[in-house]
Amino acid sequence: MAAAARAARATRKKKPDDDEVTPRKAKAAAASTPTRSASGRAKTSKAKTSPYFNKAARGKRKAESEDSAAEPTGLTSDDEDETTDSGAGSAFDPDSDDEADDDADAMNGDDSEEEATPKPKGGAKRKAPASSAADKAQAKWGRGAKGRKSAAEPVELGSDDDIELEEGQEIAGRIYPAPTTGQVPPGQVSRNTLHFLSLLQVPENNDRDWFRAHEPAYRQAEAEWKAFMLPLQARIGEADDEVPVLPPNDVIHRIYRDVRFSSDKTPYKSNFSMSTSRGGKKGTWAGYHLSICPRGHSILACGKWQPSRDDIAAIRANILLDPAPFRAAIGAPAFTKLFGKAEPGKKGKAQNVFGHHDELKVAPKGVDKTHKDIDLLKLRSVVVFHHFTDDEVTASDFIDKVGAVVEVMAPFVHMLNSYMAAPVDDDSD
Repeated sequence: MAAAARAARATRKKKPDDDEVTPRKAKAAAASTPTRSASGRAKTSKAKTSPYFNKAARGKRKAESEDSAAEPTGLTSDDEDETTDSGAGSAFDPDSDDEADDDADAMNGDDSEEEATPKPKGGAKRKAPASSAADKAQAKWGRGAKGRKSAAEPVELGSDDDIELEEGQEIAGRIYPAPTTGQVPPGQVSRNTLHFLSLLQVPENNDRDWFRAHEPAYRQAEAEWKAFMLPLQARIGEADDEVPVLPPNDVIHRIYRDVRFSSDKTPYKSNFSMSTSRGGKKGTWAGYHLSICPRGHSILACGKWQPSRDDIAAIRANILLDPAPFRAAIGAPAFTKLFGKAEPGKKGKAQNVFGHHDELKVAPKGVDKTHKDIDLLKLRSVVVFHHFTDDEVTASDFIDKVGAVVEVMAPFVHMLNSYMAAPVDDDSD
């Protein structure tokens, strides 16, 4: 029995193994483990991140939220456009650097520059349209009312899951189809066309990415504009028998802007326009210019915008010789009813043929500043303008309204052409 007691005492006094964790060892280890860094900042354990956190699911939800934010801008609207004339001038001249309220550039149309569309280099990514920025801009311009449904739903290009892409290919963006409602017969302008042009007025939209995404709507509007040309020219020909009917491409202006010498580098105009005269679009004769532009900025202009040196010299020489035809044309009752009194407006306000920004401040060289016809002799551009509201442009009788204005303009245009064509004896040398 004594031997059994000695064995029990030996078992209790046996030292634990080095690998065995005892309560004393655990307490010592906890005390020696640092809980703060050298800078005094508390250390956090990485074990707090759940092993069940699904990163793939989070990425999928993020992609879905981005797709839902990129809603289509839409190409049709039932809202009535503004009819104010302020800022109209910027829509008339595709290359104007003048102030927005200057109507004088309406007679300009530039088709000299082909569209310079740079092709993306291999592997370069093309940015998709910034729909969120465009939506904000449209809301600012009165195009972002909540709850409005667009008639143009986007055609999804799909995702990497349902489209097999070859090496180097990627999803570039969306293509928005043309409107399927609101079509009009040839000889009319639709609300769809005006709304497309109004979207081009939004700075965030006037770039090549947005234009490519909405090209189907542009092609539809362009076809409508070309179909409008033949009946329009026929009606103009009835009002002025000196103007021929030409193929649409010979009278319309391109939507692409020539930005080479302009501080405004937006690539597209926000209007559709055409010009014609007895010599066509690019003739040297006085003629007619029609521009349709949303928000009440559509105009019909006639005359000669910034004539050449020889043409303006001929006009002034014939005014000095016999101003009666000029006075009779701009003073006709129907003419003054549309364009104002045949005299300079107060404080330089544009009226009739007077008040354009390029008008001379002093008398032309060799002319006495007290000459009785000095108001006519100071003219540089000899043009008048008539404005149309959006409702008038989209009405079924718009062509008849244009023809009625041309009937009033025609005697003035014929007078200018006779002045430029009449030979003048130049004794100045």
